Amino acid sequence: MKVTIFGASGLLGQDLMRVWAGDEVTSLASRDADIREYDQVARAVEKTCPDWIVLSAAYTDVDGCESHQDLAFAVNATGAANVARAAKESGARLLHVSTDYVFDGASATPYEADHPRAPRSVYGRSKAEGEERILEILAEACIARTSWLFGRGGKCFPDTILKLAATRPEISVVDDQRGSPTYSVDLARAIMQLCRAQASGIVHATNRGECTWFGFAQEIVRLSGSACEVKPTTTDKFPRPAPRPAYSVLSPKSLDAYSIPMPSWQDALQRYMDERPSHAV
Repeated sequence: MKVTIFGASGLLGQDLMRVWAGDEVTSLASRDADIREYDQVARAVEKTCPDWIVLSAAYTDVDGCESHQDLAFAVNATGAANVARAAKESGARLLHVSTDYVFDGASATPYEADHPRAPRSVYGRSKAEGEERILEILAEACIARTSWLFGRGGKCFPDTILKLAATRPEISVVDDQRGSPTYSVDLARAIMQLCRAQASGIVHATNRGECTWFGFAQEIVRLSGSACEVKPTTTDKFPRPAPRPAYSVLSPKSLDAYSIPMPSWQDALQRYMDERPSHAV
């Protein structure tokens, strides 16, 4: 199988390149093809002739999207549609990586794949529009939504917490937002399996279990052996430009349908900690 990955230089893209084995995989960063430009996308797809395209490229600065709305929609909506058009023209299958931010966070039970989209932020709206435009162009595409992504390839929550814990006696972390932390390595493996299973439609792919950011931070600090105290606080104490979903747990039923297991977030975090360079903070 021939696979082309857009967004290969990102946190998830790097792990897709690390874990994907047994197939011919081509990595494309933004310098290789700007997904905002259809001609660049079409040329890249024509050159690589993939059976599957994985679109992990996105503008993911949630707060930055609020002040750069045009850029958010250009990348996350128009860019996604451009890749879908190129996939359709070439006869390739497409897996697009999306987010829990397409929901409003008002639920009290895990979101199913067919739950109506109701984004509250510019980032969420741009990703929701990207999903819709992809499915209009390529009905058999696979949309893989995930949440609270962390990994070794870029800035992420555990890295931030570890750096703060190394310099402060205590830190305060919000305890009124709940979701499922997801290790980029585990998501990359799930995406590989979804492509091999010829998946289509919307699939939710996260590590198992749920917690608040406070609970997540507590476990990070505990595993690090730091003496830093983690204290709970509320979202209103840390105002941000973009609203955060209070609840964004995604139901695993759609992924279970493909018999693709995901480890617990605690297991994933332990592996992330074990795999960090020994000199890292």
